[in-house]
Amino acid sequence: MSERESAHGGHAHDKTPKGKYLAALCLASLGVVFGDIGTSPLYAIRECFHGNHGVEMNTANVLGVLSLVFWSLMIIISFKYLVYVMRADNRGEGGVLALMSLASEKEGRTRLTGIIILLGLFGSALLYGDGMITPAISVLGAVEGLQIATPALSHYVVPITVVILIGLFSIQHRGTQGIGVVFGPISLLWFLVLAALGITQVVQHPYVLSAINPVHGLTFLFGNDHHGFLVMGSVFLVVTGGEALYADMGHFGARPIRLTWFTIVLPSLLINYFGQGALLIAHPEAIENPFYRMAPPWALIPLLIMATLATIIASQAVISGAFSLTRQATMLGFIPRMEIRHTSEREIGQIYVPTINWILMVATIGLVLGFGSSTNLASAYGIAVTTTMVITTILAYFVARHLWGWGRLVTMLLTAVLLVVDISFFSANVVKIHDGGWFPLAVAAMVFIVMTTWKKGRAMLWNQIRGTIVPLEEFYRRMRDDHSRRVPGTAVFMTSNSEGTPPALVHNFLHNHVVHKQVVLLTVVTEEIPYVDNAGRVEVEELGNGFVRLIAHYGFMEDPDVQALLSRRDTPTPPIASATFFLGNEIVLAEGRHGMGRWRAWLFSILSQNAVRPTSFFNIPKERVMEISSQISL
Repeated sequence: MSERESAHGGHAHDKTPKGKYLAALCLASLGVVFGDIGTSPLYAIRECFHGNHGVEMNTANVLGVLSLVFWSLMIIISFKYLVYVMRADNRGEGGVLALMSLASEKEGRTRLTGIIILLGLFGSALLYGDGMITPAISVLGAVEGLQIATPALSHYVVPITVVILIGLFSIQHRGTQGIGVVFGPISLLWFLVLAALGITQVVQHPYVLSAINPVHGLTFLFGNDHHGFLVMGSVFLVVTGGEALYADMGHFGARPIRLTWFTIVLPSLLINYFGQGALLIAHPEAIENPFYRMAPPWALIPLLIMATLATIIASQAVISGAFSLTRQATMLGFIPRMEIRHTSEREIGQIYVPTINWILMVATIGLVLGFGSSTNLASAYGIAVTTTMVITTILAYFVARHLWGWGRLVTMLLTAVLLVVDISFFSANVVKIHDGGWFPLAVAAMVFIVMTTWKKGRAMLWNQIRGTIVPLEEFYRRMRDDHSRRVPGTAVFMTSNSEGTPPALVHNFLHNHVVHKQVVLLTVVTEEIPYVDNAGRVEVEELGNGFVRLIAHYGFMEDPDVQALLSRRDTPTPPIASATFFLGNEIVLAEGRHGMGRWRAWLFSILSQNAVRPTSFFNIPKERVMEISSQISL
C-alpha cells in the first residue's frame, strides 16, 4: 500500500485485529455485513429458470447458469469489492458517500468534481430504493416456504410477511444492541445450513462442479441468443449484497470482512448454489422452489424458521444502513436535519431515524401487497443495485488515479474490465423497468431531487445572507457610535459563516441596542471525513472587545453537541448554564426569482419548515434559546 493510500487508512481499525478479537469481529460481521447476500439462495437460482425471463431447463443451461453465478461472485464480490474497492476507505469508513468524498478530494472546485458529487448523490439515493425492496423480497422469499411445507397455508404467505415486517420496523427504536449479540451465531448457523443442504445434492451429482469452467457460462450466453443475456438479470441477484460489504467496512474493518467472506460465506453460498443446480439436473420439477426442495420433509419447518430469522437479520442490516446513510447525508448538507436518536451508549453507529423508519415500513409493506410474491419482486430488484455498482466503479477510478497515484493505463484497463461486467448486468436489468424496476428508480429520482434541491437552496440562501454580513470592525464602530450597553452574561451566536458578524447579532443589536459582555461566535463545520480527532475538534480565536470565535469540526459520522463543546477545558467560555443562545431563522418565500424554479423553491421552503430545529440537532439547551427570524425570497 502506498503512502497516499495509507494516509486515508482506517479510523476505528488502525490496529490490525488478531486472535479472539478478530474472531469476534468475524462472527459479528456475519450478522450485519453478509445478511443481504446470504439470503439470495432463497430465490436467485429459481428466477433464472422460473422467472419472467427464465430459460429452458436442461443440463447445459443449469451448468451455464452455475458458471455465471460462480464467476459473478468471484469477479464482482471477491475481486472488485473485497480486493479493489475496499482499499478506498475514508478514515476507515466505506460506502458510496465516503467514496464520493475521496474521489472529489482535489484542489479547487471543477466541473469534474461537480459530476463526481452528482454521481455519488445518485448512487446513495438508489440505496434507499434497495432498502425498501430488500426486506420485502427477503422475508417474502422465506415465508413462501409455507407453500412447500404446508400447502394449506399458502394463502397466508402475504399476511404473515406483512406482520413480520410491521414487527421488525416497530422495534427499531429499541436499537439492535440487545438482539445484536445473537445475530452473528444465527447467521453462522444459517451459512452452515446452506452448505449442508448443498453438499447432500453435490455428492450425488458431482458432475455439477464442472460449472467452474467459464466455457459453460460463455456457451450459455452465446447459445441462448437474447434469452441468455436476459438471464444475467436474475444471475445478478447472487451479488446484490456487494455494496453492503463496502458500506459496513467502518463497523468491522476490511480484514475481518475479507476473512469471513473467503472462509465461510463464499464456500457456503457456492456449495448451496451448486447443490440447487445438482437437484435441478436430477429433478427439473423442483424448479418451483429448489432451495426448500433440497431439504428432507422433516426439516422443512425448521428450515422455514431459520430462513425467516436470516431474512429478518438481512433486513435489519439494510435498515440500519439506511439510517447511517441518512446521518451522513444530513451532516454533509444534502438533506434537511432529521431527528436522530442513539440507541446505544457504547456504539456510536447504532442510531434510529424515525422519519426514515416509517417511510421504509410503508414502502416495504406496499411492495409486498402490490407484488404479492418474491418472483414478482425480483423484477423490481437489481436495477438500483447495478446502477450503484457502475457508479462505484467510476468513482473508484478517480480514487486510484488521484489519491493512490496509479498509472493511467493500468487504472483505465481495470476500470474498463469492471465496467464491462457492471454494464452487462445493468443492461440485463434494464428490461425489468417495465415489470417493476421503475419503483427503485422513481424512489432514487425523488431522493436525488430532494438532495440537490436542498444543497442548491442552502447555497443560494447563503449567497443572499453573505451580502448582508457586516465586518466585525464595522460592527465595533457601530457599537461605539450607538453607545450601546454591554449587559452582563454570555451570548452564543450560532452562525454558518466563520467570518464577519452573524446577522442574528446585528438584528439583535439594531432592535435592542445591547450587547452581552461576552459574545461567542460559534460555527460548526462538517468535514468530508467520518471522524475528527479530539485534538482538532475546536479552533479558538480571540477577537477583542469581549468577542471570541469558535470553529468546531465534526466528521460526517459524528453528531454535533454544543453543550459538550462549550464545556471543554480548552474552550474559553463561562459556565454554559449562564449563556443565552441566539439562532437565526430564515423564513423562505418561494418566489422563483433567483435562478431556482418556483416549484423547487417551494420544495426547498417545505423542507426548511420541516427540518428538525437546531436546538435538537446541535443539542442546545431549549430553555435558553432566542430565535431571530428574517424573510428571504428564493
